[in-house]
Amino acid sequence: MKTLTFPALLAYGLFGLPLALVALPIYVYVPQFYAERFGLSLALIGGALLLARILDAFIDPAIGLWIDRRRNGTGFRHFVAWSLPLLICGFVALFHPLDIAFTQPFMWLPYAWLMASLVVVYLGFSLATIAYQSWGAALTQERAQRSRLTAIREACGLAGVIIAAALPGIAGIGWLSAVFVVTLLAAAFVLLYHAPRPHAAVPDISGITRIAALFAPFRNLRFRWLFSVFTVNGIAAAIPATLFLFFTNDRLALPQYAGLFLVLYFIAGAASMPLWVAVAKRQGERRAWLASMALAIATFVWAYTLSSGAATAYAVICILSGFALGADLALPPALLAAVIGHAGDIGKREGAYFGIWNWATKINLALAAGISLPLLQVLGYQNGTTDPQGLHALALGYALLPCVLKSFAAMLLWRAPLENV
Repeated sequence: MKTLTFPALLAYGLFGLPLALVALPIYVYVPQFYAERFGLSLALIGGALLLARILDAFIDPAIGLWIDRRRNGTGFRHFVAWSLPLLICGFVALFHPLDIAFTQPFMWLPYAWLMASLVVVYLGFSLATIAYQSWGAALTQERAQRSRLTAIREACGLAGVIIAAALPGIAGIGWLSAVFVVTLLAAAFVLLYHAPRPHAAVPDISGITRIAALFAPFRNLRFRWLFSVFTVNGIAAAIPATLFLFFTNDRLALPQYAGLFLVLYFIAGAASMPLWVAVAKRQGERRAWLASMALAIATFVWAYTLSSGAATAYAVICILSGFALGADLALPPALLAAVIGHAGDIGKREGAYFGIWNWATKINLALAAGISLPLLQVLGYQNGTTDPQGLHALALGYALLPCVLKSFAAMLLWRAPLENV
């Protein structure tokens, strides 16, 4: 098998940076942005995120099947190219809404604008991500190389996340939009014209119906186990991401340090990548991922105990949980690539697998926003509150609930038949 050089891996991985500039702002900045600018309730914003994600997520398996059946000739390249205008238009519209407040008859406009922007940007993100990840899975099946490939891709993604975390506080959302557009076009050019390409695909069209093809990955026992672990673990990770700004602003009373906390978190994640790759090479991706889950649980139990002004302690928590994040990002896609290869589906069904994989990612994020935000409101938490009961509900949702879910995910991973893939 041909070894992929670092320049080749980097040419592929760079596209992860602008994709990360899309993902983080939606779940970290959008809730507070629309709550403060238009006065939309948390329940309404959470419902919009949930509805848009559900609409988008159920398209993902169909996009994956479409990619599998239509990628001859140019491979995955034209799908990435088609995603670019959707990503740019949707992202810019999301963070630059019409400046119409609450005067009749336009009270519904902020919500409608939010929904429409989310649908467009999510569609572009789905098309880009499924094609991009399928491209990577088709490049290599050797354990050390596949972990290295996903680590470089996710490290580039973390660089994008760090930019997304730091830039709005320094220069504002407008600059974030400009940086996103420039990096998206530049990284797409490098990917489309300089990244290594997989061998020509042989689409799986051997009499299987479209509906059966959509769900074909679930016939794979190892995929069913990995999908279950990924889903539960993803919800556990998505809840703190959704509640981060509310926790730092109200529970810790440290809004001025929110950007710094995010930067520490994602820098730690990026710095941990080489270690997790080394551990995975020696012990396997499954054992390395289990170790990171244990670290994340221990860290977030500590977060529950924090009170107002605990800047140093929370900074340490961000570093430790960020260290665990590196494994969450690098190892599951590598395991998925191994599962696809073990089933003999490389060159046939990568799109179907990653379509379902991205469906799970989006449902996780949608459930985190659509359930946690309304639930906190029911339990007495409101944005900006100083009520002890509301702040305690926020701490429970931000710290302890993810620990329970992460523990369940670790138990599933421990029992999963993934040791020898």
